[in-house]
Amino acid sequence: MTSREKTGLLSLDDSGPARPLAEKALTIAWGAIQWPWLLRSLWGGKLADKHALLDRLGLPHDALPNLGSWKADTWFLWRIVEAIERLRPQQVVELGCGASTLVIAKALEENGGGHLSSYDQHAGFVEATSQWLATHRLGADLRHAPLVADPSDWSHTWYALHSLPREIDLLVIDGPPWALNPFIRGRAETLFDRIVPGGMVLLDDAARPGERVVASRWKRDWPDFDFTLLPGAKGTLIGTRRR
Repeated sequence: MTSREKTGLLSLDDSGPARPLAEKALTIAWGAIQWPWLLRSLWGGKLADKHALLDRLGLPHDALPNLGSWKADTWFLWRIVEAIERLRPQQVVELGCGASTLVIAKALEENGGGHLSSYDQHAGFVEATSQWLATHRLGADLRHAPLVADPSDWSHTWYALHSLPREIDLLVIDGPPWALNPFIRGRAETLFDRIVPGGMVLLDDAARPGERVVASRWKRDWPDFDFTLLPGAKGTLIGTRRR
């Protein structure tokens, strides 16, 4: 399956390494706190906004038939397009592939080209998304990055990332899912040193309490970035590296 199909509220099953009981308990507790924000995820955005986005990219209106649930919503997809139009990035790295992968690939094509490296923990999802892009004559470097044991202050697991570009102009973070740990996406900071001056980070679901903790720690630990939380159904955190 890909983001073309309807999905439930929860993310796809993750068959990563066993997690400590304490981390599982933490996730359950934060799930109780985050449920209002999780319910907002069921809505993918206004149909008119989605059609306007697809018109902007020159894609047919049925290119993104199903949004919402754990997938990127129209608001976040618009922020991606605006970032690409502004930056004209040569190297884009995406964590968590799907609808956003299609939008990034098409936006790059429409704005002078560029290379997209997209990583996801589900091998089947990576393959299906690659085929989805091919139906629209779009290309990207989609890679399977399984979740492996990687204990840190953020979580006990992280992507097994490989073949990363040495410099990144735009980093799009839409994974791993919160159900593994409410702070797991904070681990993406391991890529911040690769972001070029003037480059940008986009974090989806930034209005959730867990991601607000992530944003607070990033602001403290990465003073050479300017972080701004934009409103929206799920919120988007934008981080720009100072020149």
